[in-house]
Amino acid sequence: MNTSAPIGILGGTFDPIHFGHLRLAQELGNALKLEQARFVPSGTPPHRSAPGASAAERLAMVRLAIGDNAMFVADEREVKRAGPGYTVDTLAELRGEFGASRPLCLLMGADAFLELATWSRWHELFDLAHIVVAHRPGFPVSAWQERMPQPLAKEYSARLMQQPLAVHLAPAGGILVRPIAALDIAATLIRDAVRAGASPRYLLPDVVLDYIQSNRLYL
Repeated sequence: MNTSAPIGILGGTFDPIHFGHLRLAQELGNALKLEQARFVPSGTPPHRSAPGASAAERLAMVRLAIGDNAMFVADEREVKRAGPGYTVDTLAELRGEFGASRPLCLLMGADAFLELATWSRWHELFDLAHIVVAHRPGFPVSAWQERMPQPLAKEYSARLMQQPLAVHLAPAGGILVRPIAALDIAATLIRDAVRAGASPRYLLPDVVLDYIQSNRLYL
């Protein structure tokens, strides 16, 4: 293990995990030369209604999806946590485990980033990690910069990094924006297809689809 390379953290409900999640982690992992990308399924998501699959089922699907990728790690801490899982608490735990000097990178899409100022204790996130924002071609930065609330816009302009490997130079505090492949896949689309009796094949790994069908999820 490289004891100085950054650790990426990708949280979400993963209800279910799909190729959009996996490709985001792979592309950012390559661009940032991450030691690992940790998938952290939420247990009780504070920002949305209850997921269609249980926490244990969503964790199982993550494990199946990432099983053949040496860079990917399933992290079960939020699934095991009692009560709502807040990202700031997860990052604080990871900071304690990896030490003060290891760079941590919170990976997210542009839509999630625009909501960042609504997150619990969001200013503290910058003390714990870099924020790495993936955006799709056709969704240019200028289009969502205009929608950025003022407190977040202020942090964005002060913390923006221009080079992906800049995340290696400090343990936390920066914002990096990277374009990724245009895989506009939504978990809602997959759940709706299953419910309608249509096949969501090629939107998610076959092993995950097999698990959904075997366990009769989303019907």
